[in-house]
Amino acid sequence: MKIELLYFAGCPSWEQGLKNLQAALADEHLDAEIDLLLIENDEMADKQRFLGSPSFRIDGQDLWPEVRDSYHFGCRIYATEKGFAGAPTTAMLRSKIRSMT
Repeated sequence: MKIELLYFAGCPSWEQGLKNLQAALADEHLDAEIDLLLIENDEMADKQRFLGSPSFRIDGQDLWPEVRDSYHFGCRIYATEKGFAGAPTTAMLRSKIRSMT
């Protein structure tokens, strides 16, 4: 299983996203390496089909896929049970991980 976290350096939420992802993997008893992919500009965002920071992929599939005509450098928002947030909760990540393994 290949796990990627895509982000940009100025994102205020990617570190929390990484912590939640690590906790979700631990809760699921999965010892998986997380590849961090730094998105540096709009060209790279387009090439990677970047949906915003932070984004999470397992085996190349975004955990919250969206269809878009174009991709750009920017933040991503997640609808959590407590409202909108810059990163998914550990429970949200666990559910997505379970559905993909």
